[in-house]
Parts: sequence; C-alpha cells; structure tokens
Amino acid sequence: MASFLLIHGAWHGGWCFDRLRAPLEALGHVMAAPTLPGMGGDARALAAVSLDGWAEFVAGEARALPGPVILCGHSRGGVVISQAAELAPELFGDLVYITAALVPSGKSLYEVIGASMERDDFGAALTNVEDGLGIAFAPDQAAPVFYNRCTQQDQALAAAHLLVEPVRPLGTPVALSEARYGSIPRHYIECTDDRCFPLAGQRAMQAALPCASVATLDSDHSPFLCAPDALAAALDNIAKERVA
Repeated sequence: MASFLLIHGAWHGGWCFDRLRAPLEALGHVMAAPTLPGMGGDARALAAVSLDGWAEFVAGEARALPGPVILCGHSRGGVVISQAAELAPELFGDLVYITAALVPSGKSLYEVIGASMERDDFGAALTNVEDGLGIAFAPDQAAPVFYNRCTQQDQALAAAHLLVEPVRPLGTPVALSEARYGSIPRHYIECTDDRCFPLAGQRAMQAALPCASVATLDSDHSPFLCAPDALAAALDNIAKERVA
C-alpha cells in the first residue's frame, strides 16, 4: 500500500482526479488530490501565490498521509512537485510526472514550454485577467487541447470546472539540488495522443532529466478522465517497484 498525493495542472483542481480514486483504492492505495491555494481566486489571492508557497502546501499535505508518499504531478504540476521534493525530500518515496513539466534547475516552466503555450490553438484560448496576475483558458476551446480522447459529456463537464491560473509560478525557475531533489527516484508517465504536451516534447524533457522508469499510455493530456484504469495500473506498478 502507498499513499498517492496528486497535484493537478494549470486551470484544473483536485476535482480532475475524482475518477482515479476508485481504481487506486481498489488496488489498496490511499489517494489525496487537493486543489492548490489561489486557483480561481481574485487579484489578492492570485498575487499571494508563489511556487515556494505551493511547495510548502504540498509538503503539508504529505505530512497528513501515511507513508510512503508517492508524489505525482500532472502537466504544470510537475514543477510544483519538483520544488516540493527539494523542500522536503524526506517526505517522498517517489516522484511521478504524468505528462508533466520535467524542468531542470534554474529554468522555469515558461522557459521550457513557453513557445508551445503561445502557439495558435493554445494561445488563442488564453486571456490575461486581474491585471495580469491570472490567466483564463476559454472553456469552449478546452476539448481539443486537454480532452481530445474523452467523451463529449466529460469534455463539457471538465471544461466547466476550469479555473483561473495564477501566473507567477509559471515564470519562476525551479531551484533543485542533486542532494535533495535528486535523491528521490523519478518516473514519467507519457501520453501518446497529448495535444497540450506533445509526445516529442515529453520525451525531450525526459532526455534532459532521465527517469528511473517510463510508462506509456494511449491517452490524451487527461488520462485520469479518459484512461483512469490504465493510469491507476501504471501508478500501482511504481508502488510495486518500491516494495520489490
């Protein structure tokens, strides 16, 4: 048994992992999926968000779980789990990047994938809000980017839950060391039909920061919606590797 702490990506919240809970718990695991502070907030809440603050929040959530804690990040959540691992490496047994931003020390998420965020389809869906402290994603443009393998019903439900994303963590470089962050095994779950983080980009990040294991899912950017059983099985395999 392991505790899985799942950190959502940009514009999302802990709600996005709801469908993953049953298959993970059926395998004997514990799952927690909080929503990061400041998501969807007003100007004051958005201004208070920082990457370090999110890392501290994640560490606090991990302390409330029975060990070992396997810390998982989806999409933008990758930089959050990296910084949390640097802050409190003793809390985490493994790090899992679910089609996530695997960013080297000294670089920000924006530096690594900023160009793709501004491409025509993606960039057209973005709107700066609250004097530039947040970025909104147009719900009617979310399906082809995030949920292209999901049912129309799931696409509509997920798009309706999208939140304003705090902008500051996107441009904050991660500060990681081999002694702390580097002491925790990394794993990557790549998704072959991801139109937000294309597979070539996922593999380029893995080449720059090699992982202990890589699992490949036939999925879009949201395997927790379109392939929850396959995602649960991949996570279970990582937990079993820890025991073996």
